[in-house]
Amino acid sequence: MSRRRFAHLTAPVVALALAACSTASTGSSTASSSAVPTGKITVLAASSLTKAFDTIKAGFEKANPGATVTMSYGASSALATQITQGAPADVFASAAQKNMDSVVTAGLAASSTAFAKNVMEVVVPAANPARITALADLAKPGVKVALCQAEVPCGATAAKVFANAHLTVTPVTQEADVKATLAKVTLGEADAAVVYVTDALAAGDKVKAIEIPADVNASTAYPIAALKGSANAALAQAFVAYVLSADGRKVLADAGFAKP
Repeated sequence: MSRRRFAHLTAPVVALALAACSTASTGSSTASSSAVPTGKITVLAASSLTKAFDTIKAGFEKANPGATVTMSYGASSALATQITQGAPADVFASAAQKNMDSVVTAGLAASSTAFAKNVMEVVVPAANPARITALADLAKPGVKVALCQAEVPCGATAAKVFANAHLTVTPVTQEADVKATLAKVTLGEADAAVVYVTDALAAGDKVKAIEIPADVNASTAYPIAALKGSANAALAQAFVAYVLSADGRKVLADAGFAKP
């Protein structure tokens, strides 16, 4: 074959190779210039997530230097009501599927993903003046018990525990969220409270924890969703993804949450 003939055959191949290189270069440039999420978002989260989500927020902002996350904690039922009434928010993390469902049903979130699970535990003051040693002691006359309000996930889950154990417990106070319920014990205003395992762990030596037998204990699942009304949908989705990531799950596990 003549040198001219060889050049004639290889020219199209060379052209194709150059085109491919050009395409690959363009694709690489596009990928490398993909936008890193920046801006501000507000996350509404169940009060029992306070310690874990404060840590997750710090990790997320470190991984995304241009992002700022504002956390707002409260009872899941109250937060869901705020969202359905138009409160500006970008992400909702609930302590119960029921409250998340009300937001999804209202068309304010497309769907949700469960990211953690929590169970209940009895807590008493460190000195345990009422000498409580078991769940059944909460039903004894004169024992001052603090619970969450019935419509709050920690209250509803505690009610399941009592039903499973066939106990009738009359609280002296019913608080708006689990943090307020726990505070009644740490301040010495109640002999005992039923709170989440994670809250008992976070309280450290301020309380003594009494495990509830597994055959009567109850759990609640935690779903999270980016809200449709978010002014920064990309950042909201990125935060949800971080919670669901290995880094987020480690923080949750360290705080005492179980896998959903």
